[in-house]
Amino acid sequence: MGRDNEEAPAHRRLSHALREQIAAGQFHGGRQLPTELELAGKYGLSRQTVRRAFYDLVADGLVYRVPGRGTYVSELGSRRLRRLGPIEELTNLPAGTTTEIVAPLRRRADIEAASRLRLDSDLVSTIAYVRRHAGILFAMTTVHLPDLHAQHLCGGAGTEPGAIGVHTIIGLLEPHLASPVVELVQSITVAPAAEEIAHHLDCPAEHPLLRADRVYFDSDSRAVELAVSYYLPEHYTYRNTIGRS
Repeated sequence: MGRDNEEAPAHRRLSHALREQIAAGQFHGGRQLPTELELAGKYGLSRQTVRRAFYDLVADGLVYRVPGRGTYVSELGSRRLRRLGPIEELTNLPAGTTTEIVAPLRRRADIEAASRLRLDSDLVSTIAYVRRHAGILFAMTTVHLPDLHAQHLCGGAGTEPGAIGVHTIIGLLEPHLASPVVELVQSITVAPAAEEIAHHLDCPAEHPLLRADRVYFDSDSRAVELAVSYYLPEHYTYRNTIGRS
C-alpha cells in the first residue's frame, strides 16, 4: 500500500490496494478474496479496519459477501475496474472532432464545483473549451479540477485561449493519474443559454441547450474531474445502447 495517500484512513488505503488487485485480475473466475484475519495479519491492521474496507467495496458493488464462506468479486466489479471499456467513448473525442480553448486554466473559488469534487477547500482549477465536428460548432464544456490534477496541465501551450486540440481534458489527464478512471456519474437536463455560453456557442441568450454534467472517479472513489457541457440540440444527438447483464 506504499503508493497510497499516507494520510488516508487505514481502511481506505486497504480498499484501494484491494481495488488494484481486483483490477489486475488476481481474483477473477470466482476466486475468493483473503479473509479478514489474513488481511489483518498481512497489513498489520485490526479486523474491524479490514471489515470497513470490505464494506467500501461492497457499497460500490465490486464484491459480495457470503456468510460463512467469504468475500468474492462480483461480475460487475470485475468489469468496472478494467481500463478499457465504454468509458473511453466519453474520455476520447470522435474522429473529426476538435476542441478550442476559450477560457484558460485558472484557479478560483467555486463552492459548488469544490463540493461536487469532494474537496476540503473551495478552490478549484477551471478551463473551458468549445467543440466542433467537421467544422460545425456544437458544444461548450467547462472543466473543474482539483489542484492535484490541474498541475499536469499547467504551462502547457494547449491550455491557452485559441489552442486547438483533439483530446478531452480527462483524456489528457488520465496518463498522469496514479489510479485509472473507472466510473463516471452523468446527469442530463435542459437549460437556457447564459450570456457567456450563448456568446461562445453563437446562439441567442436563453436558447434551450442540452446540459450534461459528468463527474469522473478513479479506482479509489476519488473525484478526478467535473465537466459541465452545453450542447446545441440542433447539432447534437445523444444515443447509447443498454444491454441486460
